[in-house]
Amino acid sequence: MYVGIDVGTSTVKAAAFDTTGRQLAVSARPVELSMHGGFVEQDMDEVYGAVVAVLSELTAEVDGPIELAGLTGQGDGVWLVDAEGRPVRAAASWMDGRAHELLDQWLADGTFETVFRRTGSAMFPGCPGPLLAWLAAYEPKSLDAAAAALYCKDMVFQRLTGAPATTDVSDASMPFLDPRTRSYDNGVVELLGLTRRRRLLPPVSDPVATAETLGEGGLPAGTRIANGPYDLPACALGAGVTEPGDGLLIVGTCLASLVATTELDLTGEPAGLYISLDRPGHWLRAMPAMVGTAALDWVLSTTGVRHEEVDGLLAATPPGANDVRVLPYFAPSGERAPFVEPRLRAELTGVSLESTPADLIRATCEGIGYAARHCLEAAGLTGSLAVCGGGTRSPAWMRLLADVLGRPLRVVEGEVGARGAVLAAAERYGVPLDTAAWTRPTEIVEPDPGRAAYYAKGYADHLARLAAARGRERGGV
Repeated sequence: MYVGIDVGTSTVKAAAFDTTGRQLAVSARPVELSMHGGFVEQDMDEVYGAVVAVLSELTAEVDGPIELAGLTGQGDGVWLVDAEGRPVRAAASWMDGRAHELLDQWLADGTFETVFRRTGSAMFPGCPGPLLAWLAAYEPKSLDAAAAALYCKDMVFQRLTGAPATTDVSDASMPFLDPRTRSYDNGVVELLGLTRRRRLLPPVSDPVATAETLGEGGLPAGTRIANGPYDLPACALGAGVTEPGDGLLIVGTCLASLVATTELDLTGEPAGLYISLDRPGHWLRAMPAMVGTAALDWVLSTTGVRHEEVDGLLAATPPGANDVRVLPYFAPSGERAPFVEPRLRAELTGVSLESTPADLIRATCEGIGYAARHCLEAAGLTGSLAVCGGGTRSPAWMRLLADVLGRPLRVVEGEVGARGAVLAAAERYGVPLDTAAWTRPTEIVEPDPGRAAYYAKGYADHLARLAAARGRERGGV
């Protein structure tokens, strides 16, 4: 039996697989997000407790020894811990917006662009650079008390194993890692005013733990476990996206577009990031937009519509949603891909007394699809496209996405991130697995040619409305 652990933003999951990649069982537990005034935080003890709980449930449900365990989880944010891996303060989430004014300053004075040209990372308020700089200015005692500024999965790994604080190249990619040398760029650390805090950045390695170090609970003693990559590249592995030009769209809380590449291009508009992978010379060009299913969840909550009604309502209104349009930028910290606008907010247009909940829901799904198309184009998609995430549970939305994107979708269901974490662990430990069998798609959804042509025009309109909205945010007309 192989176990994958995926510590998500709102849900912690553990999944068991057999040697062929067949998913045997899943255990899940929700975790809370605290949101107030642009601050988005999580209780580390609650998150870790959820990990132990789902592992205990899973191992009780599925018999047999664990051959290997892989760990992945949400990226970015700042998880300050002491030398034993205990929290110094609440974790600042990747969704956090407190550092937006600092990022505005860096956008204006050129710091933002300089960092991108050096590391391929377009910073956003919830990434470690701005968050650490904000904490250095407003909560220096928290940094003084910390031994390391980790990422979510790294905190879990340290407490599960008792191993020293460490991270892998994927999490370290934002925003301090030089993707060419695979080591921290101390010039960037200095540029962000964090030289004094350089000690908090954890060593970069391919973290694994052996039976001798396995410690605090949740897995049987003796289990081999590997830490990383974080959830975006783990999903790419789990969906079989490894060849240059092939892409993955994750329709989850975050709308993430990833394209495999062996080329670094640090020109053009600074946006997204290059995620370094375990294989040197290979990266994912990532455009992780801030809001995916969270935008639809907000509309459903506001309209009082249940999730199970979405498919029927998507069929109840035509393409174009009776002229209702949604720019789906709902995140408190604005947008980070394929452009960075910390103050950008969602817009609903074309709404009248005749508009229905179905119109609002379809317009939101179409808006998310247009945002995904924008991200995938910016990331350089030229090959096949896989899709995973919670949004794949809606067949109607998958058909709509295929039409909006104008290309076939390789739908990969199940716990794709956990699956990728196992594949990464197997690679690090030299355990042979049939990756083609492990990453086989559930189905392929083909676009309708007529609707695809309609949405190609709708996409051009979306880009025009987006440009106008960005102009207003920047003080334009």
